[in-house]
Amino acid sequence: MKRKNANYEVMPFPRFRQPIVDGLRLARRMNAIHALFEADVTDTRRRIREIRRQNKTSLSLTTFVTYCIARVVDENKAIQAYHRGGKLIVHDDVHIAVIIERKFSGQGAPLFPLLIKSANRKSLREIENEIDQAKKKNTDTPMNKTLLNLYWYTPRFLREMLFSIWMKTPAYREKLVGTVGLSAVGMFGKGAGWGIPIPSYTLNITTGTIARKPALVNGEVVNREYLSLTASFDHDVVDGAPATRFTQRLREMIESGEGLE
Repeated sequence: MKRKNANYEVMPFPRFRQPIVDGLRLARRMNAIHALFEADVTDTRRRIREIRRQNKTSLSLTTFVTYCIARVVDENKAIQAYHRGGKLIVHDDVHIAVIIERKFSGQGAPLFPLLIKSANRKSLREIENEIDQAKKKNTDTPMNKTLLNLYWYTPRFLREMLFSIWMKTPAYREKLVGTVGLSAVGMFGKGAGWGIPIPSYTLNITTGTIARKPALVNGEVVNREYLSLTASFDHDVVDGAPATRFTQRLREMIESGEGLE
């Protein structure tokens, strides 16, 4: 609605953003630490392009990064543990919530994240298929609109109480939001750039942009492609040493293309 004699417009707040706002409000309570690092993905991206051409698949770097995260967390599951009532809850499987922007009511929204359950037990092809199907899935359905309208009219104190119950119940938490978060905010942008999230998981990975930089390889200066990554941890659960070991192992696996063979 355009105000008379005003150089601004008043628009209704999108109802589909309310769950996002509530989730971020709760996430601000986390004592988070962030590790910003880069991974040389020159050879990895070249191999992915070869696989796509030879096998006619839609394999992407995001899919491969998801696969790598699952495998590295599986090596030390305590990195995804969360604190509850003086105890640590450590799940056997790695359930990764991948944030995918999809159209809802004509607008792009990071709503209904794709939850890849037991990603540590799935092959690269299985993860690829789940991501492909999620991108094609229609979330703009009458049922989803009805649920969002119901959520919109629920009082804030009741929404927060429900969120609190869900997050404190391991079985519900695992099924609803998973154990690890992955956000791809700028995988194919230009120039180096990192994303700093408001993490809601003990472990949250944010992929940034891919930048071309000169590097010394075998005594020669050549251009290489570097992916910017941010690993965010709940410092109440994860200290600097295990966080550093995790980022080093993740970088190593991404750069080597381990699993693409």
